Amino acid sequence: MLYPLLCLIVLFLSIVLWIYHWENPRCNGKLPPGSMGLPVAGESFQLFTLQYGSLFKTSLVGRQIVVSTDTDVNRVIFQQKGKLVQSWYMDSFDDIVGKENVLSSHGFLHKCLRNLILNLFGSESLKEKQVSEMEELTSKHLRLWSCQQPSMIYDFTVRKLSGCNNEKLRGCSSAFLDGLISFPLNIPGTAYWKCLQGRNKAMRVIKIMLEERRGTLTKKQDKDFLDVALEEMNKAGTILSEQTALDLLFALPFAAFESASSAVVLALQYLQSNPLALAELTCMERETKDSGITWKEYKSMTFTHMVINETIRLGNIVPTIFRKVVKDIEIKDYNIPAGWIILACTPAVHLNPTKYEDPLTFNPWRWKGRELNAGSKFFMGFGSGVRLCAGAEFVKQQISSFLHHSVTNYRWTVMKEGMAVR
Repeated sequence: MLYPLLCLIVLFLSIVLWIYHWENPRCNGKLPPGSMGLPVAGESFQLFTLQYGSLFKTSLVGRQIVVSTDTDVNRVIFQQKGKLVQSWYMDSFDDIVGKENVLSSHGFLHKCLRNLILNLFGSESLKEKQVSEMEELTSKHLRLWSCQQPSMIYDFTVRKLSGCNNEKLRGCSSAFLDGLISFPLNIPGTAYWKCLQGRNKAMRVIKIMLEERRGTLTKKQDKDFLDVALEEMNKAGTILSEQTALDLLFALPFAAFESASSAVVLALQYLQSNPLALAELTCMERETKDSGITWKEYKSMTFTHMVINETIRLGNIVPTIFRKVVKDIEIKDYNIPAGWIILACTPAVHLNPTKYEDPLTFNPWRWKGRELNAGSKFFMGFGSGVRLCAGAEFVKQQISSFLHHSVTNYRWTVMKEGMAVR
């Protein structure tokens, strides 16, 4: 009888000790306030509440996490160049987007991939030729909109990447977007399983495109991403592998489509309910009304940029950002140990009433005289620092072109009222 009793006592003490260590993680300094919740499960089944202020610790799906809605902390995290924190995503995200995607890459590889994207979608490329191309495509699609349901943004992005509009790739988009935020249960019939199947089909199509282009690669003036990627892969000492190029070709159309299309839909909804904003957006003065918008005009469309910023801020289109701590961080009198995850919740900053007056109201004039860049302290609609979205200018230009043509050349009526759900 004594031995089983001793075993029970040891087991009980072990469980108590384990729970104590769970609630009090090791740290070289002082952790932010907060609760670790239940062992292993943490607070995965509870809604976030800021009962511990703008910086607190918790645990989600077995991960030790510090949640930050603090603008200063978030900015410090965004400005890090991989020395103290690194970009981090769950394994299921990498399985879908690709393990060598630009979001999960670090150091020289991330810099290489970012430069490749900027060469195609950065300001210089937009300034030289893509403004006119986007103008032409926007006008064409708006004319067709009455009888079709085109995917203008997705089509244009794919065309810039691969030089063609592949219908097989477009067919994978719905399953991809549905599965990206699904529970990672890889069983036939689930959204996650369908998403992985869609990825596999898309990757086969993209690989065939890459092989076909490899056999016909020639020097030409108007290059798409396939050309640029193949040239980079052929350079001596390159760090760009074929798999990395394939992952980029798969992920970039969805990244551009999801952010820009969501912003366009929300902007139209907000403008429809705000006649003053719609009127001001419509009354843009132009030098030559019959020609397409020039780069100079695009940069001078101040109110359009104010509308875009306000739409992104209010719509919370930017996702929450995850960073993994590489080395212990001392920040605001707290210590965040290496291995922990920092969840930089930028949407909470965008809806903070101490930063934005009446934050749930669509008011583009709140941006008058304020910084309209993508990565300012109180607006991180496209990230910030070295991880600032390389396609930010490209997405804003797409939205600007669409809004200009839709409000100056067309009138619309809401057929069925919708509601944005955060």
